[in-house]
Amino acid sequence: MEKLKRTKILDLIASESYVFQQVNVSGWVRTRRGNKHISFIALNDGSTIKNLQIVVDTATFGEEFLKPITTGACINVTGQLVVSEGKGQTVELQASEIEIYGSADVEAYPLQKKGHSLEFLREIAHLRPRTNTFSAVLRIRHAMAFAIHNYFNEKGFFYLHTPIITGSDAEGAGAMFQVTTLDLNNVPKTVDGKVDYENDFFGKSTNLTVSGQLEGELGALALGSIYTFGPTFRAENSNTPRHLAEFWMIEPEVAFSDIQDNMDLAEDFLKSLIRYALEHCADDLEFLNTMWDKELLDRLKFVVENDFVRLPYSEGIDILMKSNEKFDFPVSWGVDLQSEHERYLVEKHFKKPVILTDYPKDIKAFYMKQNDDGKTVRAMDVLFPRIGEIIGGSQREENYDKLLQRITELNIPMKDLWWYLETRKFGTAPHAGFGLGFERLLLFVTGMGNIRDVIPFPRTPKNAEF
Repeated sequence: MEKLKRTKILDLIASESYVFQQVNVSGWVRTRRGNKHISFIALNDGSTIKNLQIVVDTATFGEEFLKPITTGACINVTGQLVVSEGKGQTVELQASEIEIYGSADVEAYPLQKKGHSLEFLREIAHLRPRTNTFSAVLRIRHAMAFAIHNYFNEKGFFYLHTPIITGSDAEGAGAMFQVTTLDLNNVPKTVDGKVDYENDFFGKSTNLTVSGQLEGELGALALGSIYTFGPTFRAENSNTPRHLAEFWMIEPEVAFSDIQDNMDLAEDFLKSLIRYALEHCADDLEFLNTMWDKELLDRLKFVVENDFVRLPYSEGIDILMKSNEKFDFPVSWGVDLQSEHERYLVEKHFKKPVILTDYPKDIKAFYMKQNDDGKTVRAMDVLFPRIGEIIGGSQREENYDKLLQRITELNIPMKDLWWYLETRKFGTAPHAGFGLGFERLLLFVTGMGNIRDVIPFPRTPKNAEF
């Protein structure tokens, strides 16, 4: 007799059509309990946070056969799906055949049925996706990635693949990881003692990218509306709950767009993603809300249901200075706001998400469009509760002379930016864009407290395991 094809547990739970049918499932054992007559196996295959209860007649299979079926073991089960009379599940599977794919040493398997700290689970990142928490986070991560591509596709944006290896740090976004094929034990030198990159693979010094924005702008000035979605890298020695050395960025760029259009896009984009999560990740969000963050669902609905406040930086500074709040970092016009300042505006003053605009040009990047006052630029940061800045963007400076002047003021090497300037020389156009750190979004959507827990294999200082 031909073996039944496997059905996912998610499908068995979601549809009544499988009840009283013969079905086949595979998965990993969460727990096994019972007595000498009957066993109840909680089986999970990763398709849903919910387990399927497998009911096993001990006499049919024998105690010796069932002995290896412990927490962590992987099995395949065939049987009849029936309505469950017990609490905690609507259906259960009465096993008629069981195949053990792989047992798990009950003494050695690190994920026993008990509470594990997130710090401990980071040390076993190869196994932590099997826990309820991390399987939920990874399913939500997938859903958000899909929702991002879906959103931009429906809006007529084109997905542009920008370089991971770059020849410059023109973005000025921080320390970079160098890419080289030179023998580090025998580095070739020039006559003046510097590294001779002529012998390197690309014939010049290269690094892993910190942003795809500048190349994204080139795409927008040809295709109209593009977005990037790829890995980015920062070599800063930062051991905080908000920083990774390797993370993912989404960066839309839109031609014929100004700062107002940019704010509209950012607000609609974020609300769309969060609505998608609420609609399509309900079980996982409910679990995370119960286990880790009792305010998670309320916070997600708070963002979807409220218009974002649009606030000039100068007004934000006035509010902070008049607040009588004791901040760790002093506030004055010209400072780059810290997370505590951003969260005060969102959580205490306005009680709404805030888009802060028109920052001092001295604390923002060279490519941002300058305002007529000569002091500020058309920057915008979207501030969220608990997170602070979740999106950073701007209208880009499309005027060749102004952009060249800013590059000169900041002593940025022209050899790194000649191609960027040429887009302002040949058919320049107003355009704008922003960057969303994917893991920052996931911190907000999942309610997790550490960015290392929303990426499968975190890369941080002194840690490149798995």
